Amino acid sequence: MQSALRIQAKILPGKRLEIHLPDNSAVGDTVEVFVVFPDRFASPKRSVLDILREIEGQQLFQSPEEADRYLQAERDVWDR
Repeated sequence: MQSALRIQAKILPGKRLEIHLPDNSAVGDTVEVFVVFPDRFASPKRSVLDILREIEGQQLFQSPEEADRYLQAERDVWDR
């Protein structure tokens, strides 16, 4: 059975971590280490629509009706 241990640690100068393991660990044992940062390091969540609104010139149509008019005009050209 795989066991896990949760330890909190402070970042030391030089961006280093020091982890103190329990007594049942032995020198030479292999372990996996996951570093999980608190929420303050996470980038803020934004909706796709907000991101698209910020991109200048990327929104071709301002409304669904405008998109419909464009598509109808394209279809009319095909029918000629």
